Amino acid sequence: MAANMVRFRGGAWGPVRRFGLAAYRKYSSGGGCPSVPLTSPLPGVPKPVFATVDGQEKFETKVTTLENGLRIASQNKFGQFCTVGILINSGSRHEAKYLSGISHFLEKLAFSSTAQFGSKDEILLTLEKHGGICDCQASRDTTMYAVSADAKGLDTVVNLLADVVLQPRLSDEEIEMTRMAVQFELEDLNMRPDPEPLLTEMIHAAAYRENTVGLNRFCPVENIEKMDQKVLHSYLQNYYTPDRMVLAGVGIEHEQLVECARKYLLGVDPVWRSEKPKQVDKSVAQYTGGIIKLEKDMSDVSLGPTPIPELTHIMIGLESCSFLEEDFIPFAVLNMMMGGGGSFSAGGPGKGMFTRLYLNVLNRHHWMYNATSYHHSYEDTGLLCIHASADPRQVREMVEIITREFILMAGAVGEVELERAKTQLKSMLMMNLESRPVIFEDVGRQVLATNTRKLPHELCSLIGNVKPNDIKRVVAKMLRNKPAVAALGDLTELPTYEHIQAALSSKDGRLPRMYRLFR
Repeated sequence: MAANMVRFRGGAWGPVRRFGLAAYRKYSSGGGCPSVPLTSPLPGVPKPVFATVDGQEKFETKVTTLENGLRIASQNKFGQFCTVGILINSGSRHEAKYLSGISHFLEKLAFSSTAQFGSKDEILLTLEKHGGICDCQASRDTTMYAVSADAKGLDTVVNLLADVVLQPRLSDEEIEMTRMAVQFELEDLNMRPDPEPLLTEMIHAAAYRENTVGLNRFCPVENIEKMDQKVLHSYLQNYYTPDRMVLAGVGIEHEQLVECARKYLLGVDPVWRSEKPKQVDKSVAQYTGGIIKLEKDMSDVSLGPTPIPELTHIMIGLESCSFLEEDFIPFAVLNMMMGGGGSFSAGGPGKGMFTRLYLNVLNRHHWMYNATSYHHSYEDTGLLCIHASADPRQVREMVEIITREFILMAGAVGEVELERAKTQLKSMLMMNLESRPVIFEDVGRQVLATNTRKLPHELCSLIGNVKPNDIKRVVAKMLRNKPAVAALGDLTELPTYEHIQAALSSKDGRLPRMYRLFR
C-alpha cells in the first residue's frame, strides 16, 4: 500500500496539479499590488503607529482627592470609547434607620429628570450624540451610576453624571412610575423559574439577621406606597456626600477627568441642601447564622412543552471573610475549587467539569439538578455558600451530601486540583478584565474601599502563592461558625436546623439518624 502511495505521488503519475484561485495567484495581497509579498509594506500606505506600553506605569490606576473629599480614579485604556461613573458608599445595608427599599427606589429613579434635563428621553438623546449608554446598579453596599460613551464627550458625560446624582427632580409622576416598576419586579422575582436571586436574599437574611448586609435589598411590598420625595431626600442628605463618592473613569486621561470633576462636582450644592450628615450608619456586620424557610408550590414554575420538574432548593452558607483580609484570596481559590453548576451545563474547557461539586456530587448523584458554590464578600464580612436543588422527596439526602462536601473541604487538598483552581481563577480574572465596564467597576470599588487598587498582576501573584495549608486553615476557621440555611419549595423532608448544625460539627458531615416507628 505504501509503495502504491509513493508511486501515486511522484512516480508514474507525476506531481498532482492544483486548480482554482491558488493556481494563478502568487500573493494574497489582491489585484491592486500583485507583486508585493505580505512581508513587505504596501507602497503609498502611511506607516502605522501602534500603542506602546512603557513598563507598568501605563497600567497604574491614578487617584486624586479633591478638597471636598471626592476621590477621582482613572485607568488608561487604548480605544475610542470610555466608561465613566460615580460609585457611592450607599446601599441596602445602610437602611436600618430608614424605610427599607430606598436604594431599590433610587436605582429605578436614576437618569430621570434633573435640574438641567427635563426628562429621561432628553438625557438619552444627549448621550446618543456621543454614542453613549447609561446604567445604574444598587447593591448591598454600593450604588453605581455609569455611562459608556465616546471619550471626546467626557465633559458632557461628567456634567450629566453630576446632575443625575446631585440634582434629581424626583417628581411625583416619576415616583409613581417607579412604584409600578418596583411592584412588577417583586412579582417577577417570585414567578421566575430561576430561584437564585430569591435564595441569595434569604441566605443573607438568615446569616445576618436584621443587620447590615442581612437587610432586604428589594423594597418590601408594604413600603412601596410610603416612598416619597421627603423620605428619599432625608436618605440622600446623609449618604450622597462627596467623601462617600468616587468618580472613576477608564479609557481617558487622568488630568482631563480631574479637570471635569473640579468643574462639575466641586462646590455644587445638591438639591436636598448640603447640611452636615446626621445619621450615617457605621455598623459592622454581625454574623448570626440561622434558617429561613419559604414553603412554596414549585410544581407550576415553568410550564410548556418541556416543563421544569418540581424542585426544592436549599442554600447552606458559612461566614468567610471580608475582601480586605489576606484570607480573601484563599477563599476565592476554594470557591473556584468547589465550582459546580447545573446538571445540564454545557461542559467544555474552563466550565469547571473537574471541580469537586461536579466530580463528587453531580456526576455521582444523577437525581440532583444543581450544586453550585458562591462566595459573597463585603468590606467587613463574607459568606461562602452552596446552592443545591433536587426532587422534594430527596431533600434530606441532598442536604447530607452538601454537609459532607463542607466537611471534605477541611481534608486533603490535591496538588493538581489546587493548581487547576488557581489557574482557572487567574484565567477568569484576566478574561473579565478585558472588558472596559468591568475594569471601571473594579477600579471604582477598590478605590472606594481602600483608596488604592491592586493591579491584576499583583492579584495573580497572590493567587499563585496559595498553598494547600492555606485552604485547610481558612476552612477550619469557617467550620467553627453556625451555618446559615435558606430553603425554598416543598420542605416536608427538610432536616431540622439543629441536625444540619450537628452534621457540620461532625467528622464525616452525616446527619443524625432518625428512627421512625411507622413509615
